Amino acid sequence: MSTERAPPRPGSVRAILRAHLQGDPDEVLRLRHLLSDLDRSAFGMLLLIATLPAFIPVPIGGAVSGPLAMLIGAQLLAGRHKPWLPGFIAERGPHRRVLITFERRMGPWLARLELLVRPRLHALLAHRVSMVFTGMLLMLLGLLLSLPIPLTNYVFGGLLLLFAVALLERDGLVMLIAWIAGSIAVIVSGVLSGSLAEAAGRWIDRLS
Repeated sequence: MSTERAPPRPGSVRAILRAHLQGDPDEVLRLRHLLSDLDRSAFGMLLLIATLPAFIPVPIGGAVSGPLAMLIGAQLLAGRHKPWLPGFIAERGPHRRVLITFERRMGPWLARLELLVRPRLHALLAHRVSMVFTGMLLMLLGLLLSLPIPLTNYVFGGLLLLFAVALLERDGLVMLIAWIAGSIAVIVSGVLSGSLAEAAGRWIDRLS
């Protein structure tokens, strides 16, 4: 049996996704209902839903996912144990067909990842300092995702998905990898943006 065809492990990201795939593809899955039965892993579920638009080939995908990721990061920074959503967001959510499309595209990758992740190193998830650092990185990555930078939606969306997997699967090792990869992405983006700004300034000086 191939990896992607193997049944998902109970409680895994694939299992959570598949639990919501059956039904009318045009039905809106309200965030309030998607998060109602989850505890601290509700942050992971909300982040998973928030990253979906980044993997859909539409121009505004990052503009939707980025601010939602920043909202989640801000709440982790504030030390909340469960996410809070304004009513106008809580009553909205993705159409079921969005989850179906995401599962079809990312299912094989999630199936391979499922072989590696498991609950471990809980201290890296539960400690207050850890959650502050996670929240800070989510805010920075969300900001970068929301910017109109060509060809970066999958990069920043993939990093946010890694954070979502770590939170949902309660895997501290995956969270550590997400911290390292996210920090590198933020630093590289900062260096590149500074270099581009400097080059643009020199170009403008030549024109004047």
